[in-house]
Amino acid sequence: MANANKMMERRKGRTRKKIEKRGTGRPRLSVFRSGKHIYAQIIDDGDGKTLAAASSLEKDMRAKLKNGATVDAAGEVGKLVAERSIAAGVKEVVFDRGGYRYHGRVKALADAAREVGLTF
Repeated sequence: MANANKMMERRKGRTRKKIEKRGTGRPRLSVFRSGKHIYAQIIDDGDGKTLAAASSLEKDMRAKLKNGATVDAAGEVGKLVAERSIAAGVKEVVFDRGGYRYHGRVKALADAAREVGLTF
């Protein structure tokens, strides 16, 4: 288990380093997935503020979804965070997948955010 955590931290570090180089001042869409839920935030690193956030833990999401750890839940969270960020005036972001591989729930969240109108 310790080796898996080390590998996750290494992937996360590589991802963040690429984002810093490529970001050019755009906010980042950060994804965190746990065993039971998925969370997304639009973060402005220059100011250190969260501009928009959504998760499968929110009351209306829990009522809509049976389980917060599915691809469908990730899609709904992606749509919601994209709608909130566009309402906050942010249309272009850099995608921060953390240390997670780009498939499954992470990919579903990204695709749903793109459908609503976020570009990254």
